Amino acid sequence: MDAARKVASFFFLSLRRLRNRRFNMRLPAEWEKQSGIQLTWPHEDTEWYELEKVKECYVDIARNILRFEPLMIVCRDIDEAKADIAAVCARRDWSIDLDRVRFRVAPLNDTWARDHGGISVHGDNGEKYLYDFVFNGWGLKFASNLDNQITRTIFTSGAFNDDVLGVDMRPFVLEGGSIDTDGCGTMLTTTRCLTSVNRNEYLTRDEIEGELKSAFGLDRVLWLDYGEILGDDTDSHIDTLARFCSRDTIAYVQCTDPDDPHYEELREMENQLRSFRTADGKRYNLVPLPLPEPLYLEDYRLPASYANFLIVNGGVLLPGACSPLDEVARERLKKAFPDREVVVVDCRALLSGHGSLHCVTMQFPEGWLRMD
Repeated sequence: MDAARKVASFFFLSLRRLRNRRFNMRLPAEWEKQSGIQLTWPHEDTEWYELEKVKECYVDIARNILRFEPLMIVCRDIDEAKADIAAVCARRDWSIDLDRVRFRVAPLNDTWARDHGGISVHGDNGEKYLYDFVFNGWGLKFASNLDNQITRTIFTSGAFNDDVLGVDMRPFVLEGGSIDTDGCGTMLTTTRCLTSVNRNEYLTRDEIEGELKSAFGLDRVLWLDYGEILGDDTDSHIDTLARFCSRDTIAYVQCTDPDDPHYEELREMENQLRSFRTADGKRYNLVPLPLPEPLYLEDYRLPASYANFLIVNGGVLLPGACSPLDEVARERLKKAFPDREVVVVDCRALLSGHGSLHCVTMQFPEGWLRMD
């Protein structure tokens, strides 16, 4: 498909016209087969503390993704990104097979692919829809004018296969890190984020739930009313707190220290998770992940969370902090994902930007990314 046809097709459907097609949508679970992962590459004009350490972390994430599946890197300049990769690999004696990486160029404010990335949705007759929601810098906290255009830019440049149709979801504001799904009609999210005043301020929670059900073909939305990680700018994204590991299993962050400032909030969150039931009325299997040991930038506590893991084909990438608790979290996730290799990646550098591993990645289902 040539560029002109790509531009036309991306905005061929509005959400209203999509609904008028009268078929069901399905938001796939992260553990379903993937065609590849998106990273959006950092550069000197992005909001990063100790940029060289951040680039090293990105290369480490990239090489671990490539152990399991292909990778798409969105960057402002391909030569610049390749030079960054080569410099880090030479310094650390790492290697990356660039033949399994596809580079796409786009202007960008920042590098949080989970939140500015397109969200993949299946139609019930095999249709492939790439939803482009409004990204407004986590409720107008940060500049997002360029990031809000990344999905459209890479779509029209041919990043996706010809049978993927883009859908303009304006004016609805939604970040990928704010939702999680079991792939079978249940979504997990947080009240604090989705009802925040600077996202969809004119919609009630019931109206937001109705929009989510319609767009994603959901039967249920499970709302967490509690849970917060200090240092988090996202108003409690679900991917820092609790994640589906299967249809009946949820991993979540647990705080067992009554003197920790997280204790009360996370205890209330845990109690609410215990009250949730699966679609067939059973209790969820709950997998507690330890709250990481406190990490600080000067006197500011950073938002470390083992719940910010990424599921890939045959594996799970777990954000580590070079702490004994890394192994505790890894062993617990191994039980939740018995058929996958759980790999710890040191992501301390990302915490200075108030996010972690899942936040900088976005997965796409099998058959979506153009990798030739």
